[in-house]
Amino acid sequence: MITYSFYMHSISYTNFMARLTLPSCLPILSLLLVFASCNTKPETNERTQLATVIEKHMRTEVLDKWYPQSLDKEYGGFLTSFTYDFKPTGPQDKMIVTQSRHTWSNAKAHELYPDVTYYLTGAKQGFHFLRDVMWDKTNGGFHTLVDRQGNPKSSANEEKTAYGNAFGIYGVSAYYKASGDADALAFAKKVFDWMEKHSHDPVYKGYFQHMQMDGTPIQRDSSVPSTAQTGYKDQNSSIHLLEALTELYSVWPDPLVRERLEEMLLLIRDTIVTPKGYLVLFLTPEWTPVSFKDSPDSVVEKHHGLDHVSFGHDIETAYLMLEASHTLGLKNDTTTMRIAKLMLDHALENGWDNTVGGFYDEGYYFKDKPGCTITHDTKNWWAQAEGMNTLLLFADLYPDDTHQYYEKFLKQWQYCDTYLIDHEYGDWYSGGLDKQPDMKMRLKGNIWKGNYHQFRSLMNVMHRLRGEVHGEAAE
Repeated sequence: MITYSFYMHSISYTNFMARLTLPSCLPILSLLLVFASCNTKPETNERTQLATVIEKHMRTEVLDKWYPQSLDKEYGGFLTSFTYDFKPTGPQDKMIVTQSRHTWSNAKAHELYPDVTYYLTGAKQGFHFLRDVMWDKTNGGFHTLVDRQGNPKSSANEEKTAYGNAFGIYGVSAYYKASGDADALAFAKKVFDWMEKHSHDPVYKGYFQHMQMDGTPIQRDSSVPSTAQTGYKDQNSSIHLLEALTELYSVWPDPLVRERLEEMLLLIRDTIVTPKGYLVLFLTPEWTPVSFKDSPDSVVEKHHGLDHVSFGHDIETAYLMLEASHTLGLKNDTTTMRIAKLMLDHALENGWDNTVGGFYDEGYYFKDKPGCTITHDTKNWWAQAEGMNTLLLFADLYPDDTHQYYEKFLKQWQYCDTYLIDHEYGDWYSGGLDKQPDMKMRLKGNIWKGNYHQFRSLMNVMHRLRGEVHGEAAE
């Protein structure tokens, strides 16, 4: 396997030495995904050094910027809106997804650094806000959006979503894992039961994404605009349901949770992933893909929100499927391994910037054009974080693969370090500055941008570089 110098492919030697100040003798998180323990790894010393740099960035430029500052000591939960230089701004509305993700991040940070007291405090505060404020006490299920004080942002067309409730399960389950708080497990079970009753499709399987306030699934009819998502099932809620059920099953190995987790894994792997290796974005309730490929280009562009290749979701799903398979204890799961590798390879072959690194946001297979055309060449932050995590995982799974995953992992880290990480004010820009230089002055946090993608990736990468994960590859 070709080995590349860490100093050439990540940061300069001078900068590297300047950032080597954080002790590496820290508690080990033992719950990371593992599919391979390879004896052939490039430059073990380089990997250890890079892990130290990444951990310092994770702690000082991500976690320390968000916590404890974002803990809302007045109304509970978390503040989510911050200026480019990390000052709280705006009305601080609170969305179920962001509140759940911050709860998850604090729970995982507590497992990493148990001596830092405010992580467990933050996770507990997040749990109580989810259970006592965001949960609809009349109908059940989580409100999607509340104001800072916790009042639902009601409107005539307010909906509940499987996506939002999935993240509620995800955050509460992580808090239970970190704390052992029996109330948290009881509440996670309650959310799962509500989803089982209202969102799960007993006929075609999977989950309905859009629900009325009382939990009734919303059906798509002729009154729904062609560009709207209403009434469709989708990959995004499906992959995050997979993620949430993985987290829940790891703390509550209930037979029905296992059944639903396997169900989602197989639906994503065998139905939502196309033969080429990318996800169908939206599908009818009976899982027929929503596609505009036979329409004029103007119609394709009009509906691009419903039908395109999302490279970021593909590389994230490759990891989430392997994580789910591992948590289920599936042995010799060569099918999941093969499909996951196909997804990463497709993204590298069609959506990877060979010049500076990074994955493009969107592509499309036009009927009259060869191959996959890049339609949006921007590079959002979360896709780059997920790409870093998945590339290193596959570098260890397939060290001699022609795609040279380790080389591309180093290039991806260099890309993030150069174009996404804000070394002056902290955290990551929303998009790569090589494509969107205006992102430098955009909000550092909002209801759609927290730290969960970058924190999870950095945490996983740090441990994998240090060899703190062990296990066997699928055979």
